[in-house]
Amino acid sequence: MTFAAPALPGLRPRPSGGVFRWLKRSSMLMLGLVVVLLGILIAPLPGPGGVPVIALGLILILRSSYRAKRYFIRAQHARPRWVYPFRRLLRRNPEFGPVFWQQALRAEKMVEKVVLRRRYRRLIRLRKKMRRMWRRAFG
Repeated sequence: MTFAAPALPGLRPRPSGGVFRWLKRSSMLMLGLVVVLLGILIAPLPGPGGVPVIALGLILILRSSYRAKRYFIRAQHARPRWVYPFRRLLRRNPEFGPVFWQQALRAEKMVEKVVLRRRYRRLIRLRKKMRRMWRRAFG
């Protein structure tokens, strides 16, 4: 058996989320969107200026939007190596220096692979050309 408390005429129940909390979350979301757009505008300039700005905007969006967090988790399951740096930046005490250093090394490694593959393509073409010439001459 439960007893209901009598309703007092001047008191209303307080909303659980609160207007202040909603206002804070929506303002952080808007700020994150503005920062991402700013990063996109900065991206064509020389240097990596746009990438950290976009990352900062994405962090603001992820901290303030439940829907963005759900998409982030889906992306994390699909591409864990791509999402890992953002996960490190979302921690309570993020390590900005090591994360950006690791990403710089990863980017350098990717550039190396692309350059080496181009060199290997030239060598492969040369080898095939030499084979054709050898077969025509002696085959």
